[in-house]
Amino acid sequence: MLRAPVEEDFPVYCDFFGDAAASRFYGGPLSPAAAWARLTADVGHWVLRGHGVWAIDLVEERRCVGTCGIVHANGWPRHELTWWIARDARRRGIAAEASRGVITWALDNGWDAVETHMRDENEAAQRLTEKLGGEQVAREKFPDGIERSVYRFPRPRA
Repeated sequence: MLRAPVEEDFPVYCDFFGDAAASRFYGGPLSPAAAWARLTADVGHWVLRGHGVWAIDLVEERRCVGTCGIVHANGWPRHELTWWIARDARRRGIAAEASRGVITWALDNGWDAVETHMRDENEAAQRLTEKLGGEQVAREKFPDGIERSVYRFPRPRA
């Protein structure tokens, strides 16, 4: 289930962003204070941009296991589909299912396209992007000085 992030998700943010290996492509590792700032930024993104990330809940396990949504960081050239999943919930198709839902939501709500980009060494994100049918449409240098491939997603098949 996708839902709005809430304060009770903070421990999941702390665990994920405090784990250097898990969060290395997401700006980590982060201190608990910085993980709190990330959670509040995720909540605030909805207010400022009208879109953002949802928390991903595993209903049967009654717990949050990550986030998925569309962000547009200040100063960056484009919006991006993004996700992160807690280490103990990976390899279960959660990111793929959540991403399909977010792509459908965006296209159903008037977006012309949904895109993502990732560092070349983020092989897991590249595999998921390919699994979702992402097509490389550009190669760009981003404000952090890192060159990335930009992928666009078609509407998911039912």
